Amino acid sequence: MNKKKINNTDLNKVFLRSTLLQGSWNFERMQALGFCYAMIPVINKLYYDNKKEKKKAVQRHLEFFNTHPYMVAPILGVVIAMEEKKANNSKINKSVINSIKIGLMGPLAGIGDPIFWGTIRPILSALGASLSINGSILGPIIFFLSFNIIRLSTLYYGIHYGYKKGLNIVKELNENLLKKLTEGSSILGLFIMGALVSKWTKINIPVVVSKIKEYQSNIIKITTIQNIFDQLIPGLIPLLLTLTCMWLLKKKINPLSIMMFIFLISILGNYFQILQN
Repeated sequence: MNKKKINNTDLNKVFLRSTLLQGSWNFERMQALGFCYAMIPVINKLYYDNKKEKKKAVQRHLEFFNTHPYMVAPILGVVIAMEEKKANNSKINKSVINSIKIGLMGPLAGIGDPIFWGTIRPILSALGASLSINGSILGPIIFFLSFNIIRLSTLYYGIHYGYKKGLNIVKELNENLLKKLTEGSSILGLFIMGALVSKWTKINIPVVVSKIKEYQSNIIKITTIQNIFDQLIPGLIPLLLTLTCMWLLKKKINPLSIMMFIFLISILGNYFQILQN
């Protein structure tokens, strides 16, 4: 009997389908239908001559599954490698395949959130917003293209990497790789967002403290609270505002409530001439 083999064309079909992982997300099995949809090209090829096994393969990939939508790629690759072995009469049963899926989806979801939602997206958003503020249409274009290039590259190479490594990927992930990647991305994200605080957050307190008329030039020198803060520690008020927001978020305060509170303070502060653009 000829050995059944998955090639790059099959993996690329899975890659294209994986972009629709959450197209049928539901509260019962979450991403299960999307995962099964991505696996269909492989299932059709491996079990084309055995309808009973094909049906079982579809059923096992319709079981509960949920992970980060971009970090699903290596899981798909590993599962494809295992299905290939199973189709070639290897001693791999349903429980082993499902156990691998369940075992990987949690750790990879934990690394995907800080990397993509906590680091890459905020950085690219800030880059796009900085261009948009200056009136450039390149802002949203750069954000859209750069984020999707990273997203699609992760899916594409992740599937090929997972398939190539097979079950060996479990050993590699256990060697503190996930922990190092998570910590590294978190540090990078915090560093960049911290630098952006002083650049993006502008607070001006124009309350006049003193007016001094120079004797020779008759120029009136006005000192405001903002001038004093700028001389002592530039960017102190934006930093305090940022730290306050972080403290409120840790106290489980709704982010929308925090935003509405900042809007209210800004409007009232501008009306009473306490704050100024």
